[in-house]
Amino acid sequence: MNGSTRTRGLAALAGVAAAALGLGVSEAIAGVLPGATSLVDAVGQVVINLQPAGAKEFVVSIFGTNDKLALEALVTVVALALGALFGVLAIRRFVVAGVGFGIFGVIGFIAALGQPLADPAMVAVQAAASTAVAIQTLSWLLGRLGPVEGRSSMADPARRSFLLRTTAVGIGALAAGAFGRTAIASSTSSPTPSIPLPPPVDVVPPLPAEADLASSTPGLTPIVVPNDDFYRIDTALLVPSLDTATWQLRIHGLVERETTLTWDQLISQPMFEQYCTIACVSNEVGGHLVGNTKWTGVRLRDVLAMAAPTAQATQLVGRSVDGWTAGMPMSWVMDPAREPMIAVEMDGQPLPRRHGYPARLIVPGLYGYVSATKWLWELELTTWESYDGYWVPLGWSKEGPILTQSRIDTPTGNIATGSVAIAGVAWAPDRGISKVEVGIDDTWYEARLSAPLSKATWVQWTHSWDATPGPHRLQVRATDGTGTLQDETPSRPAPDGARGWHTVDVNVG
Repeated sequence: MNGSTRTRGLAALAGVAAAALGLGVSEAIAGVLPGATSLVDAVGQVVINLQPAGAKEFVVSIFGTNDKLALEALVTVVALALGALFGVLAIRRFVVAGVGFGIFGVIGFIAALGQPLADPAMVAVQAAASTAVAIQTLSWLLGRLGPVEGRSSMADPARRSFLLRTTAVGIGALAAGAFGRTAIASSTSSPTPSIPLPPPVDVVPPLPAEADLASSTPGLTPIVVPNDDFYRIDTALLVPSLDTATWQLRIHGLVERETTLTWDQLISQPMFEQYCTIACVSNEVGGHLVGNTKWTGVRLRDVLAMAAPTAQATQLVGRSVDGWTAGMPMSWVMDPAREPMIAVEMDGQPLPRRHGYPARLIVPGLYGYVSATKWLWELELTTWESYDGYWVPLGWSKEGPILTQSRIDTPTGNIATGSVAIAGVAWAPDRGISKVEVGIDDTWYEARLSAPLSKATWVQWTHSWDATPGPHRLQVRATDGTGTLQDETPSRPAPDGARGWHTVDVNVG
């Protein structure tokens, strides 16, 4: 390696270290300064908002619920790569590197302005401080590198000092970043406040023993998924941290009287409980982006009645505090056969922040992308033709009724001979499940079902199999409450949900 190449490599390393420290400082500021926000997440949010059609399905198919972590890692890697470039450019003209870091800081500032709870003044201080740290760090490191052209000894004192400084900067960057991420996570994932709520007027009865088969069937998903295990799919890299003291819900559009409710006004409405299964349209056949739990809240129709929607209103648009939107037919919302709700509790606890605290929409029978607005902030009444929710322009269907679907939870892989429980879950909200059949090497058997909680929830199913040695193919198919069999023809999730019978190959021996 000649001296020139070695110099560029060391300068690139200095640029990476400087960029890393700048990012670390920005994360640390976001963790302690009210009104500041993660610049990494802010840039990532812009990427999400500008995503092309088909990107959601592709990313979720690869990373699942780790899609946000993957995006944050990508933004960080790109920032460090730019830092390496700025370090090389600084060898000849340091001002070019300084301008580059400055532009990156401006991009972070502009991106952060789109965050719902960001304070522009605080974000400006954050971006300026982070940029200044990166520029000064690069200057300090390159000052120790010196005119190394032609030198060949890695034991050179100046270069050794440079490497020690670079290592120290890297450690500082990791420490600052870790501190910031921990502080941010603690503010968004900390337990939600225990909010006094009036007792529900309508309560669900305790779960009967026959409603949950998981206790007697290892590997089977419980009938009620614990909050910590409940799937999360949304577009928010930073979970909004809202306060019920300042929260409000605006109801406007095609209404006779625009209405704004405070938190106290919302919870003064009659509360009720219901079990309801919700699912993500991105869920693959056999996937786990679906869950069932008990929700507590107020009837959506009661809240809408306060504003008196006009006859022209054919679409209800739910809007999150971060601007995300979901549109659903008013005919679905107003159908007395189901109970759409503004939920404030999940499995008897205040909504976790990542699941929409303090209030979210739950609409039985519709995929979340057209209904389940988290961090609810607005309800707009409009016409079906005049507005498309967030995901519709990105290639997803405007109507999103949940398909009849089923899944094998157990067994998988290699199993022993003898009696084996084949088990899983099946759902068709809000039609219910009337029958589940298990296919073993193309021979079908009717499975035993758990006692259904309602037409809006999934059921568990089990079938006892005397497993014989060798390879076997297991399948499952469900029939909904209307007598319609689950669609066998495979399809991708886009544009309106995955179809096909879940198939698992096992080896008995």
